[in-house]
Amino acid sequence: QVQLVESGGGLVQAGGSLRLSCAASGSIFSINAMRWYRQAPGKERELVARITSSSSTYYSDSVKGRFTISRDNAKNTLYLQMNSLQPEDTAVYYCNVDGRDYDRYFELWGQGTLVTVSS
Repeated sequence: QVQLVESGGGLVQAGGSLRLSCAASGSIFSINAMRWYRQAPGKERELVARITSSSSTYYSDSVKGRFTISRDNAKNTLYLQMNSLQPEDTAVYYCNVDGRDYDRYFELWGQGTLVTVSS
């Protein structure tokens, strides 16, 4: 069984930085794309960034140039470096990972980590 554990959220002042992590563990055979989503209060969940198995990246316009997504395939871990944070970045951030264990395809969500940016 594959599990995701997120860490790294917290409270930061505008202009500050945070680094989120999402570690996958269990009987993992391969991991395909890894993604970060966020959901602000009263809003729908939105895709923030994505990184493929070949490390091709995508960023939403709202975070492009400020956030960097990366992955460590040896550790099955996803990262999101967030710089120049603004109050509008306040949200619960979720990682999303798809791949295969030794039996089947999986797609999982992390438990979410709260990022609060004060003005």
